Amino acid sequence: MGIISMIVVGFIVGLIARAIMPGDQKLGFIMTTVLGIVGAVVAGYLGAALGLYQVGQGAGWIGSIVGALIVLFVYGLIVKRS
Repeated sequence: MGIISMIVVGFIVGLIARAIMPGDQKLGFIMTTVLGIVGAVVAGYLGAALGLYQVGQGAGWIGSIVGALIVLFVYGLIVKRS
């Protein structure tokens, strides 16, 4: 059940990040889900590095959305270059 909930939460976080980020992101269902999951992981590591979270603690919804926005921004920079 943990993997399914991670996928659902990743998809929701990815959708919210895509709605907040200006511009047109051409991402499908799977890439949106991956964006949300990777954003949550980035937020967890970044929050732990800054001392906001304990090691191994989840980032939460807002942190995950911020992490997904960071990942989406970097993804946009990479796609523009190629």
